[in-house]
Formats: sequence, C-alpha cells, structure tokens
Amino acid sequence: MKLIASFSIDHTKIVPGIFTSRVDNLDDKTITTYDVRVTKPNREPAIDVAAMHTLEHLIATFLRNDPVWKDEVIYWGPMGCLTGFYLILKGSRKPEEIHGLMLNAFRSVDDAKVVPGAEEKNCGNYLMHNLPMAKWYAAKYADYLEANAGNALIFEYPKTERLVTDDGQQFFDS
Repeated sequence: MKLIASFSIDHTKIVPGIFTSRVDNLDDKTITTYDVRVTKPNREPAIDVAAMHTLEHLIATFLRNDPVWKDEVIYWGPMGCLTGFYLILKGSRKPEEIHGLMLNAFRSVDDAKVVPGAEEKNCGNYLMHNLPMAKWYAAKYADYLEANAGNALIFEYPKTERLVTDDGQQFFDS
C-alpha cells in the first residue's frame, strides 16, 4: 500500500506548530487539513488522554461558535498519537493565516468552568475528562504560539531528503 502523506513527514524533526497537512479539491470546493501539533512527537510525552478529550470538546465548541470562522470549520479532532489535532477548514489558507484563530481557541480554554457536552447523553466517554490538565496544555501551547509567531519553523513541515526505491517507496535520509 502507498504510504499516506501524514506518515511521510519526518516526526523526529517536527516541532509544535500549525502546518498544512493536505489540500483537497472536491467538486470544485477546496478543503484544507491542518496539523495543529501541540507537542514534539517522540520527544515529549503524549498529551494526557482525558485532557486531550477535554481540549477536543472545548476547542470544537469554540471553533463552531466563532462568528468569523464557524461556517468554515468542517472538523476538529485529536490525532491518534495524542501529540496534536487535525483542523479541517473550507478553502485554502496558509497556516500563518489561522495562527490567530488557534491562539484564541487555546487561550479560550482558560475561561472554561465546565466541559461542554460532557454528559452521558452527549458524549461517548463522558467520564474521561480532565479540565485542569486541559487548561495547563492549552496555556503552554498558546504561550508557545505567541512567542513563536514570527518563527517560520512553526508553519512549515521540516524539509528532509528522501531516498526513493525503484518501486517508489520512500525512506528518510538519516
């Protein structure tokens, strides 16, 4: 099978940031998937599962209620590796253009008193939430985004040379 794009990124070099993961054109409509990377893969611990779940609820609620962006949001959800989230938006914008949105979304977590949708009738695992830890991760990431707003490395996947076999399989140059 062909390796999918998100598995072809060198995870030993990626830093927290906002990256364009893929751009798809469907029926004359463009949608863009962003990699919102909160921790360094394989270098920092993964985000606590309950905190990740809480961040998913809080930020999805923020994004779908933001007066400017709500009609552009298609999806917000966690990465399986628990190092960040995927954001899918209508259109195609550079990651720098959604920096402010992500900064505001993660800053908004600090104001949360409750986790929206954290009731048995609204959530498939309503007991698995950790609001204090979610606030900690959100503040850490927002501070990082703010401090690195002018750093191009948080907006561009790391460049790496890849060896390609005769049958097209790619390997990272180590």
